[in-house]
Amino acid sequence: MSTAEETDGENTPWAEVTPEAARRLLVAAVDAFAERGYHATTTRDIAGRAGMSPAALYIHYKTKEELLHRISRIGHDRALTLLESAAGSDGTATERLAGAVRAFVRWHAERHTTARVVQYELDALAEEHRTEIVELRRRSDAAVRRIIGEGVAAGEFDVADVPGTALAVLSLCIDVARWFNAQGSRTPDEVGELYAGLVLRMVAAGR
Repeated sequence: MSTAEETDGENTPWAEVTPEAARRLLVAAVDAFAERGYHATTTRDIAGRAGMSPAALYIHYKTKEELLHRISRIGHDRALTLLESAAGSDGTATERLAGAVRAFVRWHAERHTTARVVQYELDALAEEHRTEIVELRRRSDAAVRRIIGEGVAAGEFDVADVPGTALAVLSLCIDVARWFNAQGSRTPDEVGELYAGLVLRMVAAGR
């Protein structure tokens, strides 16, 4: 099993990518980009990891950058869904912020290999694709700002700089992908719970 799948919480990682050959290539690309970096990875590297010929890659993806864009788009769509779902859920701002952090951290831990590519290879995208992904990131930031802003308005949070705090929260969660080790002492759920508590103290919830 590839590192892109081994700690995944889903039944079929990348199930939305079809046919199977295209999925295998995408999983191989995730592993290669995470291990070597986008620029140091060749299409031959990717095809070899997938057990296919370099020519087979071009049947499904026109360029290496198209592969990166597909990975980035799927990853950012999933992250945005988690955050917007938490922002629009029932409950207090404290409950919603904790839920958002738990889900966001858990995804970055369970999919740490994928998340490193999604979050740290943005500059390798073509301008058009980078603009598209930046907009998804802007919406993710807006979801967290919404929860924090509503918490301030309700008297639950003591935050002087809502945009800056939202950025700090997202940065803290995203960094989990950089250091998380599936063989480590903490599970994704445990890290999510820890970070939810840290973030609530950051916003002075329940002061």
